[in-house]
Amino acid sequence: MLEGRRILLIVSGGIAAYKSLDLIRRLKERGAQVRCVLTRGAENFVTPLSVAALSGEPIRSDMFSAADEGEMDHIRLTRESDLVVVAPATAHLLARMAGGLADDLATTLLLATSVPVLVAPSMNTRMWEHPATQANIATLEARGLQRIGPEAGNLACGETGSGRMAEPAEILARIELLLSEGPLAGRHAIVTSGPTIEQIDPVRYIANRSSGRQGHAIAAALAELGAKVTLISGPVALADPSGCTVVRVESAMQMLNAARSALPADIAVCAAAVADWSVVNRSTEKRKKKVGEAPPVIELGPNPDILATLSRAEAARPRLVVGFAAETQSLIENAQDKRLRKGCDWIVANDVSEGSESFGGESNTVHLIDSVGVEDWPRMSKAEVARRLARRIAATFET
Repeated sequence: MLEGRRILLIVSGGIAAYKSLDLIRRLKERGAQVRCVLTRGAENFVTPLSVAALSGEPIRSDMFSAADEGEMDHIRLTRESDLVVVAPATAHLLARMAGGLADDLATTLLLATSVPVLVAPSMNTRMWEHPATQANIATLEARGLQRIGPEAGNLACGETGSGRMAEPAEILARIELLLSEGPLAGRHAIVTSGPTIEQIDPVRYIANRSSGRQGHAIAAALAELGAKVTLISGPVALADPSGCTVVRVESAMQMLNAARSALPADIAVCAAAVADWSVVNRSTEKRKKKVGEAPPVIELGPNPDILATLSRAEAARPRLVVGFAAETQSLIENAQDKRLRKGCDWIVANDVSEGSESFGGESNTVHLIDSVGVEDWPRMSKAEVARRLARRIAATFET
């Protein structure tokens, strides 16, 4: 039930806007308070009168309304909501959200909100599959936005493919999950993410191609299921996922120390691409290139093994320790060997033989390896991989 919960529903200008009327009815039946914002385009598909009648609340569409003179709706509405739902979310609105635009009430409150946001995309299949839309979705999900759908099927334009808005019952179920305590409530999860960098001198360092997208998505997915999440992140160009405590580090040693400080924990997911070596002869001054001289010799030494350290912690070992194995060859064999060597419970293996496209890209094909065997997962976005892994973790704690 959603008794007393406050939902802010943004309806944008797509043919699926008619489904928002059923969603409002279902939310009200479960005791939720529903306030609605219509974009100008939405008013071509549903009338403010019908939305107001179902929600029992006045409809907002303008930044400055005579009815609310003296108040800033985009601030007040977000402060008085537990969840923002965008249904339908058109390609145009998703692009404006990704770009941080604030040119009407809907986009302004989306930029101002600090509560979770759930979007239900709806558009033509070609629009959904366009690289621009996929990049916008990846950007938004990296910031912690939640998504449901779209589904495949017959579209209003007469074509068939992905683009149908999720059905109101499915959206309602996701809303109830987001606003419930979740199956991981009371559990503490540590997630490492991104690369580590090892200084050569004050301006040069050793690093790798990791973007942090997968680790950040896992942290967001665990938080969505109710876990208290400590995200320990190397240098990345990503927004902090909502609902997580973020600790920023650079080197492997800093990441290890942060992980130790975050204990005790129930779950540890080591998704960071930790540098295997650090520079022993690090210079405190910039190394100069001199004509005719041989390049300087860089001496490397081993970095601490964060995954093995957490797996073998005696007094404070997390109940479930999950590692990642990014391999360029013999993927399954190397990952199985790594699980045994490190002493972790699960290994998530992915092939990075394609370099930057597979390592820092927006999707992943992974295999989950445990003591029982290997689960082969289909190729999916990193956000979907994260949600599936989080559900798998939650199921383990329910048994």
